[in-house]
Amino acid sequence: MAKRARGTTRPGQRRPIQRMTRPLAGSTTATPPEGLSDAEEARAAELEAGLVAATRAGGAVAARPLGRARAADPTPAPGRRPAASGRLAVEAAEEYQYVARDIRRIAVIGGSMFIVLAVLFVVLQIAGVAQH
Repeated sequence: MAKRARGTTRPGQRRPIQRMTRPLAGSTTATPPEGLSDAEEARAAELEAGLVAATRAGGAVAARPLGRARAADPTPAPGRRPAASGRLAVEAAEEYQYVARDIRRIAVIGGSMFIVLAVLFVVLQIAGVAQH
C-alpha cells in the first residue's frame, strides 16, 4: 500500500486550518487592556446580581413540595435514588418552565387554528360554495 502524500485528506474530512505563527511585517496589533474599567466592573456586578437573584428564585421553585405523597414520606424507598438537589434541580425547574410555556403556546396556536377552520367551514356552508 502506498503512503499518502502529506496534506491530503480522506473524503468527508476537512483540511487542517493553516494558522500563522507570527504577525506579518508592518502590521500593528492592539494589546488588550490590563484590567476592566469602572463601568465594565459595575456592569459585571449588575449582571452577577441578576444571575444570583434568578438562581435564588429558581431554587425557591425547586424547593416547593411537589405533592402530598412526597411531603408525607421524606425518606426514599430502598432501591430508589433521592431527588436531585442543588444546581441540577434549579436547572430542571427552569427547563420545566420553558417546556410549560412552549406547551401553552402550542395549545393556543392549535386552538386558534381549529377555530379559524371551524369559522371558515361555517362561512363556506352558508355561502354554498362547496355544495355536493
